[in-house]
Amino acid sequence: MAILKLYNSLSRKEEVFKPLRDKRVGLYTCGPTVYSYAHIGNLRTYLFEDILKRTLTYNGYRVKHVMNITDVGHLTSQADTGEDKVEMAARREKKSAWQIAAFYTRAFKNDLSRMNIMPPDVWIRATQTIKEQIDLIRILEKKGFTYKLADGIYFDTKRLKSYGRLWPKKMKLKAGARIEIVPGKKRPTDFALWKFTPKGVKRQMEWNSPWGRGFPGWHTECVVMSIRELGIPFDIHCGGVDHILIHHTNEIAQAEAAYGKPLAKFWLHCEFLDVEGKKMAKSEGNIFRLDDLIQRGFSPLAFRYLCLTCHYRSKLNFTWQSLKASQNALENLYQRTRETIPARGTSSSPSLGFKKYQKRFQEIINHDLDTPKALALLWNMTEDKKISPVEKYHLLLDFDRIFGLGLKKIKRLRIPKKVRNLVKLREEYRKKGDFKKSDRLRNEIERLGYLVEDTQTGPKIKKR
Repeated sequence: MAILKLYNSLSRKEEVFKPLRDKRVGLYTCGPTVYSYAHIGNLRTYLFEDILKRTLTYNGYRVKHVMNITDVGHLTSQADTGEDKVEMAARREKKSAWQIAAFYTRAFKNDLSRMNIMPPDVWIRATQTIKEQIDLIRILEKKGFTYKLADGIYFDTKRLKSYGRLWPKKMKLKAGARIEIVPGKKRPTDFALWKFTPKGVKRQMEWNSPWGRGFPGWHTECVVMSIRELGIPFDIHCGGVDHILIHHTNEIAQAEAAYGKPLAKFWLHCEFLDVEGKKMAKSEGNIFRLDDLIQRGFSPLAFRYLCLTCHYRSKLNFTWQSLKASQNALENLYQRTRETIPARGTSSSPSLGFKKYQKRFQEIINHDLDTPKALALLWNMTEDKKISPVEKYHLLLDFDRIFGLGLKKIKRLRIPKKVRNLVKLREEYRKKGDFKKSDRLRNEIERLGYLVEDTQTGPKIKKR
């Protein structure tokens, strides 16, 4: 079997992937905080995780994929200050926090479906695991890793020697930079495990605990949800690069402090999506949802194709021109697929060339999910005259097990008899050199919704 190599953020290098348990892989991907719609930057990360899952499956692994829904505990500040995002949205939209979480969870799942991103095997909500989260905090308390402040229970990062090992080398987190100063915190890196409900405030999502009524911290939730479904350690933990410095660092810290084991063997992270060369941000007014792309006439799969053209560990610059180019390329790919669909009952034994393309494709995608290079191979294959149309079709479907562009749904184009007759007549005029009549027939064919492409092997008809 081809070797699969993945870049592990923990070791800062590519490593050969070997699962902890035979051919089974435990995969945990950080899901959305359901207080608003996902934007296309978010969706790029979920697409990367989909490619990873498809690649694992392509290599014969049985994947148990778990994704969380954060419906409580994610505050507006990384510093454990500010409001809970779901509670804030509930007040803004005059709904209950539970209604907000349910609405935006449905919207998120719909976005995944439209992007042809496979759903996880297990969905798990933070509010389903409150008891387990309290139990984890009690373990940390018993081992001396916690201290109490007026607003909650905090993790003492100084007590864990390995704290911050996910960080880039020579990295130091300074208060006032990404981390605000919370009164009483011993050091900037300490983080909340349990937040108390402020006096005089009635939250919609709050629970009793040994330390007081309140709600869990965001980082604690993911530790509990992943371990509950996958055990500890599990194989792969994924998310965006913005999770490296704080969220994933604090997940690792809690797991190692409580259980003396690493939470996950591999940590994979997807880079940011920029828009027109700028970071996607509300202040820039450049946050786009999938619906915004659709309203401008683009297919969600055109955005999927665009993401495939850039390696997941490189920044992707989104422009409307690049999206248009991706949509054109996707439509061209659909046409190539139509042209190679074999007639019913057609069969052929794989040639040496077929096997070489299949092997090379797996080698490329197994090199840290190199989708740009894999796409280039696909296009080279479609131009290879040594490969038969039937073989091209089956290779396209095989490659699309990774790309997820829906090639299997493409059907043979049924051309009306009238159009076929016009194309035949036009070809006769063209051969006679009567290009005036030939062009007139081309225009008539276009009015009927079809295009004619003149090739060395004869005219090809496409849907307009």
